[in-house]
Amino acid sequence: MAIVGYARVSTTDQNTAVQIDLLKAAGATDDTIFQDRLSGLDKDRPKLAEALRFVRKGDILVVTKVDRLARSAAHLHQIVEELTKRGVEFKVLNDPSLDTTKPHGKLLFGILASIAEFETALRKERQMEGIAKRRAEGGPTWGRPKTVTNAVEQKVRDMRAEGGSLRAIAAAVGYSTATVQAIIKA
Repeated sequence: MAIVGYARVSTTDQNTAVQIDLLKAAGATDDTIFQDRLSGLDKDRPKLAEALRFVRKGDILVVTKVDRLARSAAHLHQIVEELTKRGVEFKVLNDPSLDTTKPHGKLLFGILASIAEFETALRKERQMEGIAKRRAEGGPTWGRPKTVTNAVEQKVRDMRAEGGSLRAIAAAVGYSTATVQAIIKA
């Protein structure tokens, strides 16, 4: 069994020293501590991915605070669920209730998982209601609302038929050349 630590700071001028000391006090070693210097909102955290690949059945993944690991409750649930499937425990040092090595920690994560699942179901239900409403109103059911009016589209086609360049047309109608090209192709 190994204690695997994960530490993260948001910027390069911040320091993980305090987190590392706490992780070492919990039993992690230099070989089993992974560190990122990236925002918690960043989906691509290479050292977190490496730590999650590194842990084996019977290991414990330890973080000092839950926000060092996950971007949201749903993200936390996703990580812990994957760890659980692989027989890896999880522990947050500053919150003893978030410790899947103990029965009450497993219970808490079960509750968090239920809440995350409930939130996902509510979001999907609201999305479906919005789509149904848009259909009933005769509008499109997905994507952003159309910002280019029919009159602008016609002006683009007319100017192009008269030999106008893409840049000149874009400047005249106030849209990008990419938008003008898309209108012409349509």
